[in-house]
Amino acid sequence: MVATGTGLAANLAVLVGLLAALTTTVGLGPAAWMVGLACGLGVGAAVVRGLAWGRAEALGPADVVTLARVTLTCAVAALVAESFVRESVGPTLVALAVTALLLDAVDGPVARRTGSASVFGARFDGEADAFFMLVLSVYVARSVAAWVLVIGVLRYAFAVAGWAVPWLQDQLPDRYWRKVVAAVQGIVLTVAASGVAAEAMYVALVVALALLAESFGRDVLWLWLHRFGEPIDVTGTPAAFRLRPP
Repeated sequence: MVATGTGLAANLAVLVGLLAALTTTVGLGPAAWMVGLACGLGVGAAVVRGLAWGRAEALGPADVVTLARVTLTCAVAALVAESFVRESVGPTLVALAVTALLLDAVDGPVARRTGSASVFGARFDGEADAFFMLVLSVYVARSVAAWVLVIGVLRYAFAVAGWAVPWLQDQLPDRYWRKVVAAVQGIVLTVAASGVAAEAMYVALVVALALLAESFGRDVLWLWLHRFGEPIDVTGTPAAFRLRPP
């Protein structure tokens, strides 16, 4: 386990070092630095709040891996900001995104092997996926189409909708398909960012968005069916009155 303060301080130091390295190799302007640092500080605040929500006192091994992945995403966000003034950031951006994707495949096994899986860790992993999708969708939307931004903002639109519709804030059951869909978004957006097979990637992005919409739609339907605290089927029959198999 890593103390929260120590982990976040190390994370911020690594981010500053990474931004400095990118400034030397690619060239980052003040705006890119501001975006990268703002993301890093925002992640730190979110982690502190998330740990309090999950009643955790420290970061587990898998959480450290996820934090490293988010740090890379903050650097990618800085490169996305820089891409508005120069076009030479693409290869470096894709390299960092690929590294973040590889780490996404690591934190789950680390949590299982170390027995450090937690409610906070699962939520942190999901939010890291959402942040990664948001950052890459901004970059890809500029070269493909504005609708790609929907991939990045859908998770946050769902959260905002929860403020107006309380039952959207209820706890969802674990569903492996949700993780698969998130991984598909990350892979497709990363390949699209590389500019490889542009026409084929357009179709892949459409399919990725359809999968994401299906996943969120299924979650919304589940929450609606359980909005009164008991599961019901589409006919409105309470679960307690339905026939159950022996």
